[in-house]
Amino acid sequence: MNIKSLLIGSAAAFAAVSGAQAADAIVAAEPEPMEYVRVCDAFGTGYFYIPGTETCLKIGGYVRFQADFGRDEFGASDWNAWTRARLTVDAKSDTELGTLTGFIALQTESGNSLVAGGGSGVTTSDSYIDEAYIELGGFRVGTFLNWWDSDLIGETETASNTTRFTSVRYVYDGGTFRAGLAVDEIPDNYSVVSHNDFGVSGMVAATLGGVNFELLGAYDDAAEEGAVRAWLTADVGPGTFELMGIYASGDNIYYNASEWSVALDYSFKATEKLAITPGFQYLSDVDFVDGRDQWRVGVTFDYQVVENLAVKATVNYQDDDLDGDAVTGFLRLQRSF
Repeated sequence: MNIKSLLIGSAAAFAAVSGAQAADAIVAAEPEPMEYVRVCDAFGTGYFYIPGTETCLKIGGYVRFQADFGRDEFGASDWNAWTRARLTVDAKSDTELGTLTGFIALQTESGNSLVAGGGSGVTTSDSYIDEAYIELGGFRVGTFLNWWDSDLIGETETASNTTRFTSVRYVYDGGTFRAGLAVDEIPDNYSVVSHNDFGVSGMVAATLGGVNFELLGAYDDAAEEGAVRAWLTADVGPGTFELMGIYASGDNIYYNASEWSVALDYSFKATEKLAITPGFQYLSDVDFVDGRDQWRVGVTFDYQVVENLAVKATVNYQDDDLDGDAVTGFLRLQRSF
């Protein structure tokens, strides 16, 4: 009896040990937890968290095809077509000093252009950094477009040069009231030997209800000239009314089209997809030539084909005391993302 009990107990112990070893042999290792891309809604739509960080990233841009029309637009031709690709990367994160932003905009343009000093043409492709800057708590440093680069809704007026500078600026944004100051690096092409100089530009703006007012001022130290621009936007009826006035003391990098100018337009929604914007501009002392005046009138059509695909077309008539009259315009197809 004792021997039988001993044998049974030994067999049970052996089975238990064998079973434990078998179980240990087939247990699979637990998989590493997966981290899925999370939507970040703290800074608007389109942002997502970079995995493993608290930084939100947004990738955007557009592809544009455009055909320009006008007298001798390209050599002896009255039209010229070109394309542009724009890619933007916007990174944002919250800090104890405010929102930290890193922004990059890359552009490539391709089309026919005239060879300098001759009448022949060549297909070219030009790639460049349109904007690249760091921003924290209202302070921004880098290369970016100045406030003067903004235009009216329509495509009739000439409101500025291409004002892309390497700058340092600060903007106070109190919601209904905004103010900013920028110091811009600009080239001095007025001296015998070109060198770097600086410009100073400032902005004050206020929004109340459907009315927005913005006042810009700028001084070009290289040219020792300045410019001032006032811009009023108001929601009126089924659309938006805009009025702009510009004065420049002389040729400068911020504005050099004329001494005085006034422009206005009205953009109204004809349908859910179609907006029509007639516009007008008058320029006095064009190119700072005394007594040379110019006026232009035009209309711009914006049509939303489908979401993120739009067609823009404009036609303008211009009468200049020196150059006479001319008709210009363009047709643009743009896919944004």
